Amino acid sequence: MARSKSSGKWLAEHFTDEYVKRARKEGYRSRAVYKLKEIDERDRLLKPGLVVVDLGAAPGAWSQYVKERVGKNGRVIAMDILPIEPLAGIEILQGDITEDATLQALMEAISGQPVDLVISDMAPNTTGIDSADQARAMYLAELAMDFAGRVLKPGGTFLVKVFQGSGFNELFKSLQQRFQRVATRKPKASRPRSAEQYLLATGYRGTVQDH
Repeated sequence: MARSKSSGKWLAEHFTDEYVKRARKEGYRSRAVYKLKEIDERDRLLKPGLVVVDLGAAPGAWSQYVKERVGKNGRVIAMDILPIEPLAGIEILQGDITEDATLQALMEAISGQPVDLVISDMAPNTTGIDSADQARAMYLAELAMDFAGRVLKPGGTFLVKVFQGSGFNELFKSLQQRFQRVATRKPKASRPRSAEQYLLATGYRGTVQDH
């Protein structure tokens, strides 16, 4: 079956992408690692000994980087609806975060241990209908925020992928109620044409401050 012009263009771009080449060379599972790396280097998210939960972790590049940074005394729990090939020193769970059973499994894995950082690179499978895709993306971001609110220790940090559009301002305000500081980040490794960006929320208040 012949490839469409758009898929051929994507493949050509993918294999000439500097971050794809770098990821291969440096042993990371995807180019997405450089988004997290840039944010970490700017905002100093990671340090040895931290407990980190990685939501939407497949294929595992973010978890790889996090484990390098938190070291042997740190802990990384990775979750995705897709299977993740085993990674040394990383606890992997497969499940759908929209299902209670998956949330319960995550809570059991954490087993009451205070979490320093929750990171989420989750994104829905797109339908091509912008309004529907945006709604699904924001729903995942809200689920990640609610989960972070359950497990983060006071002063903890939350990093989540979002897409500018309907629901963005409401999510931003919700984060401002829960955290001391909220900022947007658009890493260089995020393709310019992509509407994705990241919200970085630091200084978890420990309680939801609803108004």
